[in-house]
Amino acid sequence: MRTEQLEYITAVTRLGSLRRAAEELHLSQPALSETVRNLERELGVDLLERKRSGAKMSAEGRELLPHIINVLDAVDRLRGAAGEQHRISRMVRVGTVNAATVPLLLPAVREFRASHPATQVEVVGAQQSDIHRTLLEGGFDLGLVNYLEGDDVATDFDCTELLWGRPVVCVRPDSPLASLSVVSVSDLLTQPLIAMRSGYVMHRFVHRLLGGREPSFSYSTDGAEMGKLMVAEGLGATVLPDFSVIDDPLTRQGAITCRPLAGDSPRVLLMLQRRKADSVPQAAHDLHEVFVRRAEALGGT
Repeated sequence: MRTEQLEYITAVTRLGSLRRAAEELHLSQPALSETVRNLERELGVDLLERKRSGAKMSAEGRELLPHIINVLDAVDRLRGAAGEQHRISRMVRVGTVNAATVPLLLPAVREFRASHPATQVEVVGAQQSDIHRTLLEGGFDLGLVNYLEGDDVATDFDCTELLWGRPVVCVRPDSPLASLSVVSVSDLLTQPLIAMRSGYVMHRFVHRLLGGREPSFSYSTDGAEMGKLMVAEGLGATVLPDFSVIDDPLTRQGAITCRPLAGDSPRVLLMLQRRKADSVPQAAHDLHEVFVRRAEALGGT
């Protein structure tokens, strides 16, 4: 068994395709496929499920993946102790619904990189269902997802509550809604509404909030970050958790502001999830701890 074989299998898992992994690794696809098959024969396990749509980790492969990454981490530490400058480039992949990006995600990645300079962090925006699927398949190490208060939490993951917030209406300072101390549903319906697409928690919340009523005009978009940019450009208002708006650069610059909703609304929970496993890669464990510390500093749970 060679360390490059383990590197190759993690690349295929991360990219979901032998072709894309071969391109990234600068190998021919047949050479990569044969290397992976040699590793499978040596271990006596089919690590990949190969389909026309791509390749993903098999159930057996998902169980072995944390151990594979731990072996590569150990090789890194050995090379570092020996003073070798060229170390294997490690990667931690984080799936996110794009909530609390500025106050939590970016500072956590910055702190992590300071102590793990050889480890790459890949942040991927996705809907919650896609994050859950990719976590289970081994393509993501960590997932940042939202839940509404009272929702059932997925039992397939180790879950850590990070932040609780309230839904707020995000508007431009020159919007008629910005002159209100609180925004009612009737007020919200007078303005164009920038809604999250189906599959996001805030889409479900707004659908429930409006109770079948329709705004004057509506847009659909993916994630809080695009929603805030559309608000800043004067396209309308959107409803987001307060932790996605407060202290955002657009808020600090005066491009957007927020107002509370009238009445009682369920709180929104930002949760950190990872697949249940006997062994967690050290880098993923360390980034998980950074998220928890950062959330605590923000007054999280």
